[in-house]
Amino acid sequence: MTSTKISLESGKDWLARLLTGDTFIYVTKRLLQALLTLFLASALSFLIIQLAPGDYVDTLRQNPKISPETIAAKIRQFGLDKSWLEQYFLWLWRIITKGDFGTSFTYLRSVSSLLWERVPATLLLAIASLIITWAIAIPLGIIAAVKQNTTTDKILQVISYAGQGFPTFITALFLLIFAQITSPLFPVGNMTSITYDELSWFGKLLDIGWHMILPTVALSITSFAGLQRITRGELLDVLRQDYIQTARAKGLPENRVIYVHALRNAINPLITLLGFELASLLSGAFIAEFFFNWPGLGRLTLQALLAQDLYLLMGSLIMGAVLLIVGNLVADLMLKAADPRIRLENLN
Repeated sequence: MTSTKISLESGKDWLARLLTGDTFIYVTKRLLQALLTLFLASALSFLIIQLAPGDYVDTLRQNPKISPETIAAKIRQFGLDKSWLEQYFLWLWRIITKGDFGTSFTYLRSVSSLLWERVPATLLLAIASLIITWAIAIPLGIIAAVKQNTTTDKILQVISYAGQGFPTFITALFLLIFAQITSPLFPVGNMTSITYDELSWFGKLLDIGWHMILPTVALSITSFAGLQRITRGELLDVLRQDYIQTARAKGLPENRVIYVHALRNAINPLITLLGFELASLLSGAFIAEFFFNWPGLGRLTLQALLAQDLYLLMGSLIMGAVLLIVGNLVADLMLKAADPRIRLENLN
């Protein structure tokens, strides 16, 4: 009985510490700010979409096989006979009360189900690109900083400048030409093969990874080039600090000076950039998905835009905004974990 009482009290103390902790308060504050941001972003997006000429039923009117009665029924079904303001607040109220983003005009399915099908593919591409970018760019940035003004540094700088000079869509075009030349070495189109369902679980992983190679490379090149330059610059700034010179004067091994003392302080600005990096990767993923026919959120958003599928387009834009907000929040928490001296309230 006594042990049970003690465990309950300890559990209550742990919960109290959690709810009053700086991290919990910060995350709660950021989530409340995110709700306001999403509301403003959705209102602005809805207004811009409505200001565009025409709507979904205009494409139906061009088809002589569709009767005016059918078009009128579609208008009533999707609520397009209401004013812009009514449409927006009815859509917002359905999200708040039911978690319902509406029905896609084109697919005649709930927007939520379409988003949950496409978001994992986009995240898979963006996260894979992020891992590859950081795994290559940071070591090369360190090498360039340590070997400053040497031939190695100059070669790496040329590679970095060349990479930044190629936007994602140009890189994607070159990779498509490369895929055509080397066909059938690298597949282009979709994220799985025709025989995907017949493969083992390991074979399925390899098949998806095989299809990811070209779009991931297209996404990574520009990001890799920029991150390499930033890593080099940040590390050079830290290596010029007095405490680094002091560490060297004390006779510490050079590897310890670079990788323990210097890199630990140079990495903080890079973690801060993680949220912005995710933003650029998501926008780049939209381009890569279009070129490589990758079934992700980017292609879905483009299709919704071309078809003027109002609720699907709104849902896609909101989901993209949510991913960016979460990415920035994760970057802040990683920065706090990397350097406990940083106070979360100073990261706003």
